[in-house]
This record gives sequence, structure tokens and C-alpha cells, in this order.
Amino acid sequence: MQFLNEGELAPDLARPNQDNQNVSIADFKGKKVLVYFYPKAMTPGCTVQAQGLRDIQAELEALNVVVLGVSPDAVKRLPKFIEKESLNFTLLSDEDHALADGFGVWGLKKFMGKEYDGIHRTTFLIDESGKVEHVFTKFKTKDHHQVVLDYLNQ
Repeated sequence: MQFLNEGELAPDLARPNQDNQNVSIADFKGKKVLVYFYPKAMTPGCTVQAQGLRDIQAELEALNVVVLGVSPDAVKRLPKFIEKESLNFTLLSDEDHALADGFGVWGLKKFMGKEYDGIHRTTFLIDESGKVEHVFTKFKTKDHHQVVLDYLNQ
């Protein structure tokens, strides 16, 4: 597993959103796109992470940043997550993990002594031209939003 590096072109695979409409990074040319990968909707860590991004949406918009949350969840699960948590950004379904593979975040994980393939919680800031500007790997779900804002405001 090899994450995309800063300066590399982000994969532009279209994925279905919560409304089952295809969305890709190219749809947001001229804006920065924060692509955050999370393992599963409506789980404790993923919920806290999503709530943090929801709560700073106004600041992100002021900085010309669009948020795309990506998980291997089925499309039908995404509207439930959005409604339950009042999320104000787009979620994408990546059931075949093609986008996760493209970003290098799908791979072997270990939990309670078991090994399995899954998403490594990672966030990429894509610049206005479609290149990776920054990769966020060191954060806790509860402070993810602040780590992103601190980087954007530096």
C-alpha cells in the first residue's frame, strides 16, 4: 500500500453519492477538494470525524474547499448517515474500493488480532488543478477537522 504523494495527480474516478449520482473530483475544478476516507458510516469514530467537518463547513467554504467523504458503504447507507448527523457535505460510495486503491488507502489492517483488508483513515487535500497538495495521516478522529483547518489557515 502506497499513499499518493504531494504533487501527484489525484485519481478522477466517478463514484455514486448519497443520491446515487456520479461525482468526481473534476466536478470541482477551481476549488480545493478535501477527500477524506473513512471505514464505515455510523460507527463512533467515523461519526465524530464527520461531525467535526460538518461543524466547520462555513470556514471550509470561505477557504474555497469542498468536502468529499469516501467509504466502502453502499449508496443506500449514505443518506441515513447524512440525515442522522445533519451532514452538509457529499458522501461517496466506493464499494469496490477502486477510489481507495487509486489513492493508496486500501490495504491490510489489524484489529483485535485479526487481519483484514480495509480503508486506512487518511485525508487528501487536492488543489485547484487536481494535484495532491497535502496528505493528512496523523490525527485523531475528534481533532481531524482542527488539523485540516490549521493547515489551511497557515
